[in-house]
Amino acid sequence: MLSNNTIALVKSTIPLLSNAGTAVTAHFYDRMFTHNPELKDIFNMSNQQSGKQHFALFNALAAYATHIDNLPVLATAVERINHKHASLNIQPHHYDIVGTHLIETLKELAPNEFTPDIEQAWREAYALLADVFITQEEGIYKTTESKQGGWRNTRTFVINETVQESAKVKSFYLRSADNKPVVGFQAGQYISVHVKPKGCDNTQIRQYSLSDVQQDKGYRISVKNQGLVSGHMHSLNVGDVVELSPPAGDFMLQQTDSPKVLISAGVGITPMMAMLESIAASKPDVKTQFLHACINSTEHSFANRVNALTNSAPNIEADIWYEQGPSQYHQGRINLTPLTLPLTNGEFYVCGPTPFMAAMKAQLLSLGVAPARILYEVFGPHESL
Repeated sequence: MLSNNTIALVKSTIPLLSNAGTAVTAHFYDRMFTHNPELKDIFNMSNQQSGKQHFALFNALAAYATHIDNLPVLATAVERINHKHASLNIQPHHYDIVGTHLIETLKELAPNEFTPDIEQAWREAYALLADVFITQEEGIYKTTESKQGGWRNTRTFVINETVQESAKVKSFYLRSADNKPVVGFQAGQYISVHVKPKGCDNTQIRQYSLSDVQQDKGYRISVKNQGLVSGHMHSLNVGDVVELSPPAGDFMLQQTDSPKVLISAGVGITPMMAMLESIAASKPDVKTQFLHACINSTEHSFANRVNALTNSAPNIEADIWYEQGPSQYHQGRINLTPLTLPLTNGEFYVCGPTPFMAAMKAQLLSLGVAPARILYEVFGPHESL
């Protein structure tokens, strides 16, 4: 437990953390990667270049300082980060490294504000936070490893088949190289792919939603050809191998009989396909609405499969929006207002670009949907909607 004095000292740094500019965040990461270059095999270096990770860390620390006397408020965010860290195989010593460079950065760049008393308070507070993460993440590792087909760290998989789902999205069917069973997952979760693209000095790790129910001794992911790692994935062929972390993620289809509304845009359709397939296979009586938006017909992934499911399952219906070009579907962007939705008892799942998800959440809230019934997935550094 932290003393009242420690809590007060940590809270006094909220403005410092909230206003940490690019000079502070860049200094922290430059310092850490200079002293511990091995962490470049864990951190998404593309997010380093864009600056997304920089602000995410200090925003998270500011949130921790704000709620340090009421940590249950952060439980959902902590769980989401736990799963992300588990997918990256984060270990206890990594927290020591990050904590050291965090404290030293603040001492170096804000010596007047970051007094010895505040430094000691933050050391105590960070140790408490690290212990929470380490304990919960070890629980995830042990639980996954103990299940049939489970494993810890990475496991080798072979690309068994590829299918072009649309102009930019390709599905990869991944089978365990040892031909042994693989651990199950909940629809909505993801796996992390560990690869070393041509010309890269470091291993790159990316999370991809599982886009189908479990395959025989393997999984399916569906990847949009965009960015370093996704581009590398599209260059691979049947027979090539990749290393995978076990399934993780707190964005999961709830096993209830409540009506489901699956809302996606672009490649955000991937976890929704796993959810739709799961509902069709195990809960066909659950009323389900599948709402999807994309640019045009060339970027409409899984169109035939969604049509097949809606034609074969009377409780599943789909509404599609095209932003460009004529079609038999809705035009423009998703507008929820005219639809008949289960506003009071439904579960709403949202995935797509962050601005899209923010817009969908705003529409749902304006229609009276309770915030707890709106579930969403954000890849990369966590962003609030």
